[in-house]
This record gives sequence, C-alpha cells and structure tokens, in this order.
Amino acid sequence: MEETTVDIDTLIDEMDYIPGHFHLDMNLNFETSAPISFQGRDLKLKRESLLYELEFETGSQQNAIQNLLGVFSFYLEEVEQAKEIFLHITQEQPENLNAWANLAYIYDRLNQEQEEVECTEQLSNLMGLDSEDKLQGNHQDRAARCLAEQGYAYAFDIRLINEEEKMEKLTVGLTLYSKALAYGKQIPLEEKRSWYFAMATLHIRLDRVWMNKGEDEKKRLTAFNRTLVLLQQVLKSSNLHYRALAWCYLGMLLERKYSFSTTPLGINDCGYAGTDPLDCFGKAIEVARDNPPVLNRLSKIFHFLGKLEMAMAVCNMALDVIPDPGLNWQAYCMRAKMLIKLYLRDVERVKIGLAEMPDQSNLLGAKVDLEKVIKVHPCLKTYLDLGQVYYYLGVDAMQELFLVDEHALNKALILFAKAMELDLGNVLPELQVLKGKCLWIKNEMLEAMECFKQAIELDDVGSTHRESFRCLMELLLTLFAQKRISVEMLMKEVELWVKKAEEKYPNQQVQQELRLVCRHHTSEVLELSKAMLARGKTELVKLLFETMKCDFNRARLSERSLSF
Repeated sequence: MEETTVDIDTLIDEMDYIPGHFHLDMNLNFETSAPISFQGRDLKLKRESLLYELEFETGSQQNAIQNLLGVFSFYLEEVEQAKEIFLHITQEQPENLNAWANLAYIYDRLNQEQEEVECTEQLSNLMGLDSEDKLQGNHQDRAARCLAEQGYAYAFDIRLINEEEKMEKLTVGLTLYSKALAYGKQIPLEEKRSWYFAMATLHIRLDRVWMNKGEDEKKRLTAFNRTLVLLQQVLKSSNLHYRALAWCYLGMLLERKYSFSTTPLGINDCGYAGTDPLDCFGKAIEVARDNPPVLNRLSKIFHFLGKLEMAMAVCNMALDVIPDPGLNWQAYCMRAKMLIKLYLRDVERVKIGLAEMPDQSNLLGAKVDLEKVIKVHPCLKTYLDLGQVYYYLGVDAMQELFLVDEHALNKALILFAKAMELDLGNVLPELQVLKGKCLWIKNEMLEAMECFKQAIELDDVGSTHRESFRCLMELLLTLFAQKRISVEMLMKEVELWVKKAEEKYPNQQVQQELRLVCRHHTSEVLELSKAMLARGKTELVKLLFETMKCDFNRARLSERSLSF
C-alpha cells in the first residue's frame, strides 16, 4: 500500500497538468458552512445555466459542459447520474482525459476499486505517461483540451461573494485557456475559435469587475486589446452563435472605450476606429435574424445592458420567426420581463415628475405572455413572474400599500404558493419578498414579517438585493406606530436585523436603505433612538443619525419604497 502511495505522489509531481475537476481550486470543491439548502440552490441554478449553454455549444465545448454537469450532479448527491454522465463522455469521446479522471474519482467514492484502477490505467495510457513522447502529437492535443475544459469550469464556480474572488477565478480560467493554446498547436482552427470565444467572455466579465473596482487603466488596457483580437478571430467562425455574440461583445467593448482616457490601441490595430457600437449590435442581430434561440440570447444581453427597446425589438423578431409558445416560450418570458421593467421605469418617472401615470398596458401585455407560457411550460420562474404581474395589478402604482384589486392580489398569492411547491421555490429570496408584500397589504403583518426575515436569511453574502431589509424595517416601525409591538421588542428586532443586514449586504447599501426608512418614519426612529440611548445602546443610534444626514445615491429604479 505504501508503494502505491509513493508511486501516485511521484506521478503527480511529474505531471505538467492534472486531469479532472475534483481537484481544482474552486469553491465548488470545498465545504462551506452555508446550510445544505443554500448549497443545493446555488448548484441547481448553475446547472440550469449550464444546460442553457449546452443548447448552443457543439464539438469539444460540449464535453466541457457535460463534465461540469457531472461534477454538479455529484455534489447534489446524484452520484449515479454523475457516473452515467462521465461514462457517456468516455464512450462518445474515449480520449477525454477529464472524463476518465472524474470517473475514477466517482468509482473511488463508491469503493469500486477495480473500476477505478481501470480508469486510472486508461488515463495513464492516454496521457502517454509510460512513453518518452508524452508531450508530443495526440498527447499534447489531449492535454490542451483537458486544460481548456478546466478553464471553462472556472466561469461557473459558486459562492463568489466579493470582487476579489471573482477576479481570482476568472484569471485562473484565462490562465488555463492560455496554457491550453500553448499545448494545442495542432488543434483545428474552428475548435480554437470556440476557446477564443470563451476567453473573450471571461475577459469581458473580468474587465467589468475591474471597472467596478476603479482599477488603473494600464491593468485593463492589455486585456482589453487582447479581447479585441480574440473577437476578431471569432468573427471568422462558421458557428452562427459565436459570430452573433462576437459582434455583440465587440459593441460592448467599443462602448467601454470611453472609460479610458485615450482610445486603446487595439481599436485602431483591429480596424475598429470608425466603428459605432450600434453598428456592431445591428450586425449581431442581422447574423441571428432567422435563429430564435440566438435572438433570445441577444435579447437577454441587451436587457442586461439596459437597452430595453433594443432587447424588445430582438425579442419580437424571435417571436415573428416562431410564435408558438410551446416552441419559443423563452421569448415570451423575456418579453414579459421587459414589459414589467418598462412599467416600473414609468412608475419611477412619474414619482420624479417626468411622466404622467404609468402605462398599465405593459403589465397587461406581460400577463398575456406569461399566461400563454404557463399553459405549456409551467415552471418556477413563470409562476414567480406572473405572480409579480398580478401583484402590481393589485396595488396602487404610486403607493404600494394601497390595495386596488383584491382579486389580483389573491391570484398573486396563489401563484407564489404554486411556485413554493416546486424545487427551489422555498429558497428564493425574491419570492419571499413578494409574498411578504402581499401579506402586508392584506394586513397579515406578522406573517409578512416572517417572509422578509426569511428573504434576508436566504440572500447571499454580498447581495445587492436588499429590498427585504427595507421592508422589514418599515414593517417593524409601522407595527410600533400602531402599538402592536413594544419599544423593547422593536429595539431587539432592529438591532438584530441591522446586524444581519450588515453581514449580508455592502455597508453603503445598508445605510442607503436605513436612510429611506428614517426619512419616512422619522418620529418612530426618534422615539426608538431615545429608548436606545436610555439603555446605553449608542452604537446603533449613532448609525441611524449618521445615515439620516448622509447623502447617498438613490435606490435602483426597480426597488420602490413601501412607505406612504
């Protein structure tokens, strides 16, 4: 047994790379103190993202996704399914190093020693560990594909709670892809272009993190110029999906050129000096014009970029090609999401005097779209979105606590209840917030309070979706004003949940929410502060008063105060 251990250690030390995913330095592979339900939620949501990617990928990138799907299945305690996934890859692609390594790991965990040994021997042969030319020819190509698949995996790591961690994982992914290119001199050009596309995606995500952190221009410039070169190569791909998204990404980069003090050299070197970002977006749409799945993807990107009108137009193009909800439900869901957002944008414009009453036809349009989908593809997201539409139809546009349609509000609660019956339904914070708001309006305030508390508990550390915290603070102060809770209970609850919020959300955003609450409940906050001072609880009082005098940015448009 000791000899075996020495052999394995020696083997690992001599390797230039190690196949498999279970040894990678990803949060995915490390235990966490988070509740099991939270871990499962993160894994399942990432798995859904991967399955979405699988619809678009062909060739070797499919292996990258399928290997990662097997890893997710293993950590979701679906060990047999994980084994079947890895077995399937080894049968379809017998030279896939990661699949053999992952399968060996699974057999080890299942205590199937003979099968594990067979996998390890096969892996050793494929890597050429017993031959003198282990870094030549096919061995190099296998190594390159192995490294590229590992690089791809880092884009889907979980529990990335701060910008530093995101930067680290994205950088490791890019490093592995660069190493793959160094090994893969003989890899076919079209396959390399799929790697270039993945690398460009990682670079764009990393650049966004750097922009958010206000990183020095010099740090960004090299990567920015490299991304332009990568996209230039992807534009030559025979894959329509890659070409369309490459034009879209190019438009995004050209918009970012204004974040530099001088125009990056790569823009001139690649011949894009006179290119307008809108032209790039237009070419992306033109490439994808007859392909609804790619049009839907472009629509999601434009929506993410805040280009709602463009996203809506692309969504309508997809529906013109395939209007059947059963075959193109994604486009109906996407259009509904944008119609809801347009309605909320109108509400905010009315509040600051830039528009008349919001156009409820947007809500009604979203309702029609989602009701078509729910007949053919009922799922958690559809129930959640349709419930949100009924919620907004049931409350006053300007003052959410005013009920205008009790039937609509009851319908929203029914839809939220159906959503909670589904997998992940009870661990989505946004669902708890909407349910809590409905219950508050129906005067079931204690039940509403529990929903808001649960939403805070369910939020990830570093989350920017802090509406649950504001709702809870306003509800507690409302109950106090109505003399339904004592000042002692109010103090205890506020102290506890401010502390929890500071552990979950960025500090400035907690203060921003407290400022909104203080502005709308000044008398209750003053009374609370007096009571806390009398008991020597000065720290929170200081925070409240500092919050009231600080001038932070306004809340995001989609997050409205519940105050009258």
